[in-house]
Amino acid sequence: MDVIYIIIENAFFSIIPLIIVAFGGLYAERSGVTNIALEGQMLMGAFAGILLVRSLQNQTSLEPQMIFIIAMIVGGIVGLIFALTHAYSSIIMKSDQIISATALNLFAPAFAIFTARTIQTGQQIQFTSNFLIRKIPILSEIPIIGEIFFSRVYLSLYVAILVIFIGWFVLMKTRFGLRLRACGENPHAADSLGVNIYRVRFIGVAISGFLAGLGGVAFIISIGSEFNATVSGFGFLAIAVLIFGNWNPFRIVLAASIFGLLRSLSSSYYSIPFIYNLDLPTQIYGMLPYIATLVVLIFFSKNSKAPKALGQIYDQGKR
Repeated sequence: MDVIYIIIENAFFSIIPLIIVAFGGLYAERSGVTNIALEGQMLMGAFAGILLVRSLQNQTSLEPQMIFIIAMIVGGIVGLIFALTHAYSSIIMKSDQIISATALNLFAPAFAIFTARTIQTGQQIQFTSNFLIRKIPILSEIPIIGEIFFSRVYLSLYVAILVIFIGWFVLMKTRFGLRLRACGENPHAADSLGVNIYRVRFIGVAISGFLAGLGGVAFIISIGSEFNATVSGFGFLAIAVLIFGNWNPFRIVLAASIFGLLRSLSSSYYSIPFIYNLDLPTQIYGMLPYIATLVVLIFFSKNSKAPKALGQIYDQGKR
């Protein structure tokens, strides 16, 4: 059982940011805007959030969890602001959405490196990693569940759970969610019913950027004690999870969980005798989750049901 708990604990390091960021992409793409800039938005949010973490740790005596909450909010706001540039260029200026998003992905790491080197001696931003919650009283004593969800976890786990249920409720059970989905499926029909397509899409991309920035902070804090102008491609992996999850909230959770468990197995293979005894090169184990992701996308992407108007520039004059 100890090995299983270790695998699940390590899997959460990947599952949590993937869920948060993929749900961010879900809002944008359900509205009809392709957002492959999740990587750049994650990175910008992580940069701002971790910079704030270091500042608060050096200058205040705030509790670690309060610092974590503030950093996630600030990272989300910065991600939102950064995403608005993509919204403006692709929705208002009607530019190509892929080119707009690619420009943001190229800009983000360059900006983070330049700014970090300007305000300090190097591009790495160091911080004290003291955000792990060892045990939550009473709840951690619950058999099995307590060990998985209430022992040695980060606060971002509960944020991810909130993102899942709020996302499902908003998208599937509210008027706004219906309008957002209509904008991604048939914007002209939605427009004929009085829905402001531009406003709804702007809101979708803004929410996308907020969750991507928040997810960037959650990812960096859970994996180490420094930010080095990268989020390890998790923004692009979140897009893969979104496609594999068929733009459905609970399928996205399943896809993120599968990838997270595979990534955990690749890093904890030495704890599992029958896998370790295969005696494969270390690099092979590291490649497995990414190879599995590619294979899954190859077989499932043909049957994926993307929003019909995804990536299409909306022109009110065309029918």
